[in-house]
Amino acid sequence: MDWKLEVVTVPVSDVGRARDFYAEKVGFNVDIDHRISDEVRLVQLTPPGSACSIHLGLRTVDMEPGSIDGVFLVVTDLRAARAQLVERGVDVGEFLVFAEGAYRQAQEGEGLDLVGCVFFRDPDGNRWCIQQIPARD
Repeated sequence: MDWKLEVVTVPVSDVGRARDFYAEKVGFNVDIDHRISDEVRLVQLTPPGSACSIHLGLRTVDMEPGSIDGVFLVVTDLRAARAQLVERGVDVGEFLVFAEGAYRQAQEGEGLDLVGCVFFRDPDGNRWCIQQIPARD
């Protein structure tokens, strides 16, 4: 039996603002944007190439907006991914490397495979990590 992670709920305070951030700035594809009532709007987005989507949760989970930390997006070219986010206006951190149990600033020209990452936050403060992992077969 396969167990597939397909949707992660991201707690937000304003679904419209979060939808615009993830779609327009980060570049996620909008899969569902359906308003059921004035109080309920279903929004689901998927990162390009991902099998896992995010659901924007406004009072749909028992977590405060901005409480997500530790969700990783994986790319094969971290430098290109960071440049794309910067170009779209996302406040993204500098290149870091995980070494000896902690993050440190990456050195010029240092390899980023498996250890390199950058972090960014959405408008509510949910923190995302983008990690460089070489292409998998």
